[in-house]
Amino acid sequence: MNNNPITRRHFIYSSALAAGALSINGCASPRGPRPISANDKLNIGIIGCGGKGWTDLTEVAACGENIVALCDVDENTLNHAAKKFPGAKLYRDYRKMLDAEKSLDAFTISTPDHHHAPAAMRAITRGLHVYVQKPLTHNIWEARQLTLAAQRHRVATQMGNQGASGAWIREVCELIWSGAIGDVTEVHIWTDRPIWPQGKDRPAGDDPVPKTLDWDTWLGPAPVRPFKQKYPDVNRDVYHPFCWRGWWDFGTGALGDIACHAMNAPMWALNLGAPLSAEAVQTDEVKKESFPNWSIIRWDFPARHAASEGARIYAPGQATAAELRAANVATTSVLPPVKMFWYDGGKLPPLPPEMERRQWDDNGTLYVGTKGKMYKGRLLPDSLMTDFKRSASSIPRVPGENHYQQWIAACKGGRPGCSNFDFAGPLTETVLLGNVALRLGKKVAWDSKQLRAPGCPEADAVIHRQYRKGWEVEPT
Repeated sequence: MNNNPITRRHFIYSSALAAGALSINGCASPRGPRPISANDKLNIGIIGCGGKGWTDLTEVAACGENIVALCDVDENTLNHAAKKFPGAKLYRDYRKMLDAEKSLDAFTISTPDHHHAPAAMRAITRGLHVYVQKPLTHNIWEARQLTLAAQRHRVATQMGNQGASGAWIREVCELIWSGAIGDVTEVHIWTDRPIWPQGKDRPAGDDPVPKTLDWDTWLGPAPVRPFKQKYPDVNRDVYHPFCWRGWWDFGTGALGDIACHAMNAPMWALNLGAPLSAEAVQTDEVKKESFPNWSIIRWDFPARHAASEGARIYAPGQATAAELRAANVATTSVLPPVKMFWYDGGKLPPLPPEMERRQWDDNGTLYVGTKGKMYKGRLLPDSLMTDFKRSASSIPRVPGENHYQQWIAACKGGRPGCSNFDFAGPLTETVLLGNVALRLGKKVAWDSKQLRAPGCPEADAVIHRQYRKGWEVEPT
């Protein structure tokens, strides 16, 4: 099918995706990426140059690659980036950039969430490698389609959850796999988000669109609405450049902002696949257009086999077929079902009695096992860590923990990034299922294979959105 190596953990899932791709696309031969040696420089285009886009731009440039084209809907942001990269061509619409720039090898995509899939699909189907900020997509259907397309077109991919390349996530996996807290049955994740206004109705009226902002292109695939600069009751922007996260049309709320970071470790460490269901346990009022001020969401995962030895040695999606044959050991160990809880907007899980410091940090993850608990990579109570002996590292570390360099190496034929779409796609699907339950305000059963919520037809409109003409996501 292609030469992208995958772990056994994703073999069945990826095989199903590949079969789906063949049935959708027939036998047409996809365009592959241009071969690039390790000593060559990539020609990279940047979609979104402000905020996290500025970080992504400067990081890939620091890796020594060529920045040949810049795109942003805000002229001020674009001109700021152009001062540092004066040789790059400038665009306001990434569709025009993708059509015009024929020498490009790769793109970073750092836009509001609703543009991730439209931009990434256009790049992938042209045989271009992509680095896409988290969450990978705005809805579940888009995540599945990008995963399929990346496999079919043989491009190197990476989602921008940089912690996936960190030593800490490997330490969490190694500690759990050591059996120090037994079999994990519950995971509690919380965040200090939202740090932007939400839980509001759309402000009435409209304001003049700044001359430097292409508002129609900023809206892109979303329905047209008038521009509004500030909320009448708080001195915060309504949409651009940051507060779009709280609107259903453009963002994915607190969950989309943080969960692709925070759920990464438990998904890997516990060998979790697709959940059986998601439920909005408690929420503030869910507005028609805006995410609620706070929510508590639950996912239920089924019993499953423990990760094979190969999945324990390599990050998700990184092992070659030969490495798997050498390292994978059949296992009969069955892990119990897992309940995962998400808290945002100031909501927190109860403090366990083992917690010696009687206060949670603003962001964190608690693992509850049959033999103990773990918080921030440490056993509870903290005193247990005094005599605990960590085993030697079993998972290779990413050099410099550099998520960008890892993707660039993959673009040049190296090992795939540890958050390539074979892993990031399913992770994003699971994260965004929480938003389906949140939007509908109830428990939603989940059929991952069919991408549907059985008995809940109203979920379809949240799983797969309608696109404004000219901005469709069209897999090829």
